[in-house]
Amino acid sequence: MGMTSTEKILAAHAGKKVVEPGELIQARVDLVLGNDITAPLAFAEFEKTGAKRVFDRDKIVLVADHFVPNKDIKSAEQAKEMREFARKYDITHYFEVGRSGIEHALLPEKGLVGPGDLVIGADSHTCTYGALGAFSTGVGSTDMAAAMATGQVWLKVPESSKFIYHGSLSPWVSGKDLILFTIGQIGVDGALYQAMEFTGSAIDQLSMDGRFTMANMAVEAGGKNGIFQADHKSLEYFWARSSRPYQVFPSDPDASYSNIFEFDVSRLEPQVAAPHSPDGKKNNVRGVSELSGQTIDQVVIGSCTNGRMEDLRVAASLLRGQKVSPNLRLIILPGTQEIYLQAMREGLVEIFIEAGAVVSTPTCGPCLGGYMGVLARGERAIATTNRNFVGRMGHPESFLYLAGPAVAAATAVKGRIAAPQEVAQG
Repeated sequence: MGMTSTEKILAAHAGKKVVEPGELIQARVDLVLGNDITAPLAFAEFEKTGAKRVFDRDKIVLVADHFVPNKDIKSAEQAKEMREFARKYDITHYFEVGRSGIEHALLPEKGLVGPGDLVIGADSHTCTYGALGAFSTGVGSTDMAAAMATGQVWLKVPESSKFIYHGSLSPWVSGKDLILFTIGQIGVDGALYQAMEFTGSAIDQLSMDGRFTMANMAVEAGGKNGIFQADHKSLEYFWARSSRPYQVFPSDPDASYSNIFEFDVSRLEPQVAAPHSPDGKKNNVRGVSELSGQTIDQVVIGSCTNGRMEDLRVAASLLRGQKVSPNLRLIILPGTQEIYLQAMREGLVEIFIEAGAVVSTPTCGPCLGGYMGVLARGERAIATTNRNFVGRMGHPESFLYLAGPAVAAATAVKGRIAAPQEVAQG
C-alpha cells in the first residue's frame, strides 16, 4: 500500500520508511513559528527547560502581527518580549514592524517554507504552507517551546481525505469560494484531524494565492493540515524566493484515503458564509445570490487568508472609479509590507483611497476582534478573513459574513451583500 504526500513527509522527518494513520511519531521540524500572542507563552516554557540555546537560530521565525503597531500597553509588552528573546538567542528571522507582515503571507514570500518541509507554528492557520507541498500545522505554545529547544515535535499521523475539483472556475470565483463551498459540504468537523489533500483540474488552474487561501482554511473544516501536490506553479513560486534544497513528496496512486470527495465546480458562483459559522450542516454557506440584499456596516479586505496581491487586484478592479457606500466603512489590509509597496506601485492604494477606503499597515487586528475594525453591538460586517463565530470581530451581538475579495468589494460599493457582476464595468 502506498502513502499520501502527508504520510511521506512525516515518515521522512521521523526517520522511518513508512508511517500509518494513528501512529505516534517524533519528527524533526524544519521551521518553528510564533507570533506576538502565542510566542511569549512559549518563551516562558522554554526558559523552564533550562536550555542555554535554541536548537537552530535559523529555523525559528518570530513575527509580531496581531497587535502591532502596538495598540496598548499589554500588546507593547508582548512585542517587547519577542524582541528581547530574539536578541538573547540571536534569532535570524525576527521581523520587526516596518519590515514584517501577517505571518502566513510573510513566510512564503520570504522563501522560508518550501516543498517537503515540516513546519509547526503556534497559530492555527499555520496550515497555510501546504499550498507549497509542505506539511504545516498549528500547535500550542508548549509544543512551540519544546520544538525551539529540541528541534522535534510529537505528532499523531493523520488520516487523509482527498478533494477533487473538476471543471473550470467561472469569473470572480476564487480559492476562497472553493474552500467555503467545501466546508459547506462537509461541515466544520468534516475533516477532523485529517490531512485535506486538494487536487483536480480546477486546482491545476488555481493561482498560488488561491491555493494559500484554501490551505489556510483547512483548519476551519477541522483539518490537521491542508496540502497540494507540488507542481510547476508551486516550484516556480519557491524558486523565485529561495535557492535552498527541497524535496517533493507526491502521493502514491495506491495511497489510502478515509474519504474521497469529488465536486464539479464549473457552475459554482461566489460563496458567502453567514453568521456564525461556515458550517454546511446549518446551511450557512450559500451562493452570493441567495444572500444578496443583506445590509452591511463594515467591509474588511485582507488577513492571512486574502491579503495577497491577487486579492487586492480583484478588489481594485471593482472599486476603480466607484465610491464606497456612505452607509458603511471599508478597511483594506495588505498582507505584508512588500504587498503594500507593490499595491502602491500599481496604483491600487490610490484606487482604494479615492473610493473611500482606509488602507492599513499589515495587521491581523480586525480578524480576531483586536483592533482596527472592532464591531459594535448589532453591526454586520463582511470580511475576507477566515472565521465568523460569535464575537470573532467584536461584540458578541455583532454579525460577520465571510466571502472572497470580489464579493467584499462589490458589497462595499452597494452597501449590501452584492455579486461582483453588479459592480463590474465593461
